[in-house]
Amino acid sequence: MTKMQSNTHMHDDLVHHTHGENCRHAEDHRRHAAEALARAERICRERGLRLTPIRRQALEALQADHRPVGAYDLADRISPAGGRRLAPISIYRALDFLVEQGFVHRLSSKNAYIACLHGHGANEVVAFLICEVCGGVDEDSSPAMKKAVAAIAETRQFSPSHQMVEIVGRCEHCRNAASS
Repeated sequence: MTKMQSNTHMHDDLVHHTHGENCRHAEDHRRHAAEALARAERICRERGLRLTPIRRQALEALQADHRPVGAYDLADRISPAGGRRLAPISIYRALDFLVEQGFVHRLSSKNAYIACLHGHGANEVVAFLICEVCGGVDEDSSPAMKKAVAAIAETRQFSPSHQMVEIVGRCEHCRNAASS
């Protein structure tokens, strides 16, 4: 049995807030998690890779939350209830595998991980919209953004190995909650 965290957040004003139907990033995660897990299973089969129990538990725990999760918090979430906490090296190995396969993203600014629910290609430019109030993360990519980032890299004669943009601000839900 694993421990899962609810979608309740602590805001700047120290009022608890539960993300529900009005929170797009929480709803997107709930809606796409099963599809993303099935895609990960299929990709592992196609590539001849194993989605081991720890890898699967880590992926499911990340898919259950629309906020980035640190490795130690993830260890707490997937360790057996009442049992020993999984070793950090086991968690980091699972996360390395999940990142390599494109099932999970590492957000550098948060030193944390978030499930990739979109199944985009490895060479796509991905933007993460990180809410500074609730911590929710939306993921997006577009041909226009890819073109803009490619133009910047070309101008600087820079060869990117991976292309992620982290944008911090307030999500629609938190902006609307603050104005009401």
